[in-house]
Amino acid sequence: MATRAALKFARECSVYRKAKSNNLPTRCFSTASTNTHTPQPPSPKKVPHSSKKGRLFTGAAIGLLIGGGAYASTVDEATFCGWLFSATKLVNPFFAFLDPEVAHRLAVSAAARGWVPIEKRQDPPILELEVWGRRFSNPIGLAAGFDKNAEAVEGLLGLGFGFVEVGSVTPVPQDGNPKPRIFRLRNEGAIINRCGFNSEGIVVVAKRLGAQHGKRKLETSSTLSPAVDDAVHGGKAGPGILGVNLGKNKTSEDAAADYVQGVHTLSQYADYLVINISSPNTPGLRQLQGRKQLKDLVKKVQAARDEMQWGEEGPPPLLVKIAPDLSKQDLEDIAAVALALRVDGLIISNTTIQRPDPVSINPVAEETGGLSGKPLFNLSTNILKDMYVLTKGRIPLIGCGGVSSGEDAYKKIRAGATLVQLYTAFAYGGPALIPEIKAELAQCLERDGYKSIYEAVGADCR
Repeated sequence: MATRAALKFARECSVYRKAKSNNLPTRCFSTASTNTHTPQPPSPKKVPHSSKKGRLFTGAAIGLLIGGGAYASTVDEATFCGWLFSATKLVNPFFAFLDPEVAHRLAVSAAARGWVPIEKRQDPPILELEVWGRRFSNPIGLAAGFDKNAEAVEGLLGLGFGFVEVGSVTPVPQDGNPKPRIFRLRNEGAIINRCGFNSEGIVVVAKRLGAQHGKRKLETSSTLSPAVDDAVHGGKAGPGILGVNLGKNKTSEDAAADYVQGVHTLSQYADYLVINISSPNTPGLRQLQGRKQLKDLVKKVQAARDEMQWGEEGPPPLLVKIAPDLSKQDLEDIAAVALALRVDGLIISNTTIQRPDPVSINPVAEETGGLSGKPLFNLSTNILKDMYVLTKGRIPLIGCGGVSSGEDAYKKIRAGATLVQLYTAFAYGGPALIPEIKAELAQCLERDGYKSIYEAVGADCR
């Protein structure tokens, strides 16, 4: 179809040029004429150089459009989808010339407006798994911090993530820390941030999630018959799993009250909830990881969740996100509380205040804030192993920190993670990174003889 349209367009352009060369009106291409007067040839006009450039540019643009249309009409959907994801590699480098926070803002806006490719290809069957009664098409998720205010859930899930976590969301809107507060360490594949829970607040986020929840529910019910509803990959809000990361306001003196308010307002839209007590950018927050403080906090939040009315799917699972900068005793205390109170999961880990090599020699390392990216990988993975052993493999763990490849994701899984999250690598690599990670992860599993994710979880700890 696109090829025929292109040929038709070319023929019309040819006729148009002949008409112009014969000085005929462009609205009539007939060669018949009753006028016997022989028109004098017009005096030649010099074509401005800028006009020539404009024509060349226009011609090239039309050629690309026609060629792209012809290409799209001759390839299958999967191939064209792969081409679109690969094409994002051409655009992503331009973000490096922008201020980090401006680049982040543009990326979120692009995803919110649907200016990102949509994954049409099926995930490798070996990556499918079920956790907390939710079915994940793959274990690769986007960590909290990218879409803080739930602006782009649909676009991000469309990129092919198995799950997306929004937030951290605070009860009352707050600006966070003064700018600049995000710093790139490109050569190290890392970022330092001290955003400090900048959030539009739970009211704004609840409105967005409510609208998205209804839309996703409607799309799911309109495309699937009731007989196959239970086979839908995803959570209660339609395809894809959505997590909500809850934070506290900087000036709040009652942390439990902040998290309880988040549960009451946002849990109805979430497939899982996260108590974030590990950001280094909110004063006093990490003190909540102590044994007594954590136990009291989790009890209050669990009670608030359980007292609400829930349908057949039950309440959303409650997870706790911890820091990588913890002592052996801290880890033992957290594991004991998690097992005693039957916490549904742990995310390991948040950013670090340490500056491991090669970051330590970078002048940017002097900036305060949490470090994320490749230099965090070993530290967070070691903490992950310790926590898998301490919890005896009874609690699902999400491995987060420094994941930038399928091999990295595989190492997190072998260290005890059931699910894996990334953020910094996505900020640098863009959408094209996601299918690459999934494909490589599937290859790693098959290479070592595993038939599912479950078989590989904790393999390095056994």
